[in-house]
Amino acid sequence: MFHLANDLVEVMHSTWPIVAVSVVSVVSLRIVYLIKYKPKFILYEEILALIFIVYILMFFQVVTYQDIISYGNNFIPFKEVTRYSFGSKLFFKNVVGNIVLFTPYGFFASYYLKLDKKKTAFILIFLVSLSIETIQLVIGRSFDVDDILLNLIGGMLGYFIYRILDRVTDKMSRSTISTILITAIIIGIVALLYIML
Repeated sequence: MFHLANDLVEVMHSTWPIVAVSVVSVVSLRIVYLIKYKPKFILYEEILALIFIVYILMFFQVVTYQDIISYGNNFIPFKEVTRYSFGSKLFFKNVVGNIVLFTPYGFFASYYLKLDKKKTAFILIFLVSLSIETIQLVIGRSFDVDDILLNLIGGMLGYFIYRILDRVTDKMSRSTISTILITAIIIGIVALLYIML
């Protein structure tokens, strides 16, 4: 798991300029919009939207520019997955990493679309993962069917996390949800800073 945390730090080092500029742009536009039109303000929804934007930017960086070890195109399921020793750096980077990478996508797609059917979530996750692998093939990287399978596992994990949280938070007030989310973000930032230092 330590290897995965190091990979996350590496991604953050390479994406922070675009993330910083994008966050400042989006937040300033959103503040002006809130002041001008005075819509209903729900803190946790604003925070989730910002986290989603940061995730998409980092996601784009990882799937298009991050260095990966490739053994060529793979169209045989589970061929590449079995290549890595369990618990090795490559296992965490390529197996666990592909699962973790898509977990937020499954969560956010389900949250914003209020998905209640597994089939819809599965199709959305599959289409995005397939498009990523196809584009990687076109831009000179490699196509790996195992990545699609691992992305599906991660995305569906995100869907199930959404469904569980939706049931739990349905009985909570918005201020309680906001407090829990802010606390989780602070803990995440502290943990990340600990890893980086």
